[in-house]
Amino acid sequence: MIIVKKSKYLKYKNFKLRCSLGKAGIKKKEKEGDNVTPRGIFKIICVYYRSDRIKQIITPLKKIKIKRTMGWCDDPKSNFYNKEIKLPNKFNFEKFYRKDNLYDIIVPLNYNKNPIIKNKGSAIFIHIADNNYKRTAGCIGVKKNNLIKLLSIIKKNTKVKIG
Repeated sequence: MIIVKKSKYLKYKNFKLRCSLGKAGIKKKEKEGDNVTPRGIFKIICVYYRSDRIKQIITPLKKIKIKRTMGWCDDPKSNFYNKEIKLPNKFNFEKFYRKDNLYDIIVPLNYNKNPIIKNKGSAIFIHIADNNYKRTAGCIGVKKNNLIKLLSIIKKNTKVKIG
């Protein structure tokens, strides 16, 4: 199990990494946009990656190459709320194909998935942290080389415990 603590460290077996968390810290997530990293135990859905920037990811998880038309809906008005969507789209979304490197690797967690409850929160990812470990909108940020290493050593059924 990957363990994420409010001390802004992520642990998996003997592997301990600094990470960034949501601006509001680890708490029970109340609603979309509250900047909370949700407390709980979550499954990893898959790994999205930019094949033009990341040449190879070795992981037992399902891998999906990011295309320019990919995003994640964070708009509670949409029937595709908290799901991958095709862009352009009339609803609010997180764009996967970005100029910065934060979404070169995206590891979505199954937060608010079964069932999806509108406005409870969406797009909880493990992704690449910026150079200063700037706080996120609720995701977990890890340095690129550490995330690549972590993905190579976890198991297909590894869960993420936050808090």
